[in-house]
Amino acid sequence: MSEVRSQKSEVRNKRGIYFIIFLLFTINYSLFTNTSWAEHPSNLKFKPLEFNPPSSEVVLLNNGIILHMIEDHELPTIDMTAVIRTGSVYEPEDKIGLAGMAGTVMRTGGTASMKGEEINEILEFIAGSVEAGISGESGTASMSVMKKDIDTGLKIFADILMNPVFSEDKLEMEKQKAIESIKRQNDDPSNIARREFRKTVYGSHPFGRFPTIDTINRIKREDLVRFHKQYFKPNNVIMGVTGDFDKEEIIKKIEEAFKDWKFEDVDFPKVPKVKEVYEKSVNYAFKNTTQSVIRMGHLGIKQDNPDFYAVMVMDDILGGGGFTSRLMKEVRSDRGLAYSVWSSFVVGKFDLGLFAAGCETKAESTGEVITLMKNIMEKMRESPVSDEELKIAKESIINSFIFGFTSNLHVLSQRINVQYYNFPPDYLEKYRDNIAKVTKDDVLRVAKKYLHTDKLTFIVVGDNKKFDKPLSAFGDVRKIELEKF
Repeated sequence: MSEVRSQKSEVRNKRGIYFIIFLLFTINYSLFTNTSWAEHPSNLKFKPLEFNPPSSEVVLLNNGIILHMIEDHELPTIDMTAVIRTGSVYEPEDKIGLAGMAGTVMRTGGTASMKGEEINEILEFIAGSVEAGISGESGTASMSVMKKDIDTGLKIFADILMNPVFSEDKLEMEKQKAIESIKRQNDDPSNIARREFRKTVYGSHPFGRFPTIDTINRIKREDLVRFHKQYFKPNNVIMGVTGDFDKEEIIKKIEEAFKDWKFEDVDFPKVPKVKEVYEKSVNYAFKNTTQSVIRMGHLGIKQDNPDFYAVMVMDDILGGGGFTSRLMKEVRSDRGLAYSVWSSFVVGKFDLGLFAAGCETKAESTGEVITLMKNIMEKMRESPVSDEELKIAKESIINSFIFGFTSNLHVLSQRINVQYYNFPPDYLEKYRDNIAKVTKDDVLRVAKKYLHTDKLTFIVVGDNKKFDKPLSAFGDVRKIELEKF
């Protein structure tokens, strides 16, 4: 045993000697070459990042499916994705939650030929996956399998899209999950602020609706069947496939899998336009906590707005750029009033999106933080940003954009989104150049145009007895009564 300890001690001593030699060599080399021991990252120079995302080949299948293809023979896998023009914006007002439930149960509830459990077992055996879901403005489905299992995966993928049975037991299970989630929706103050902000800004528009226990209970199996039948049609789908395949062969396989899906016209209900109204509003919800959650903002812009790129840069400087943003520097770094503070222009694809800024702060600094955040927004409207702020924001956006293309599957999804949301065909190729063109004058101009600091909607969740100043100092206060379950 003592011999083992001696050997271990000898190894440690040698490692220590080697480290000292390495350290001395590094210091001498630094002095000899006259370079800084720890050069500041801002002084480092790199070659410009090249950005050449692959294009997808697009074909129109016999039944109206639009298919994007990107071959990738590096690994023996195949991934498929589909986007369906549907969404919760088309739900009946008395059955809010129907779309999301349809998207979930079409996968879990099985098909006319396979139960959900059977599908799970097959996919587990081949280490594959098939998923489906429906969000606000689209439905999605995806498949991922090994190349050798493409026939099995494609059969399941097509069956779920075309022939879901929406079994009663799976529907009931999802309804109970949804009801339990609604009962807990007021547990988290941040969730309250997020929900109430959206409801207040969008009003009665479908973008501002949220499910209730009543609307969930009204949903029946026949509602899911009807919803699926109305929107899940081949000519209402954009698909994509990437992986290790031969183009002609994969087209034949997909057409064979979906041969029974017939072209039909789609009847879309009319969705009202968002009313572009900006009104000052102060709203308060009581929550017995030591912190206050603050949200402030108003309606935003659509993606096709010609000022889109300048707004993205402006927002990055204001609060979207993390530790380099003005909100983070002044509220957190300089004043220590919040751990996290941010802003975000969530750009609408089909209609106006949202602009929001928010933070969590101790209750005793609620009024101070509201005033400070509002003042920072107003300064954005009053004078140009600095050259350094502009440079950092543009570089951050341009460089981070590349990370949306880390795989061919990501590229495929981006290509599909360009078509689904009717973006210009060269949107992806020109995005970085359009960001690079933004000037200080552009940032000031869009700040004046799209930051309505005198017409902000405020949502504050917390205990007003602990606030440093009454919320009435910012305007007439509407109390939000949180439902108790």
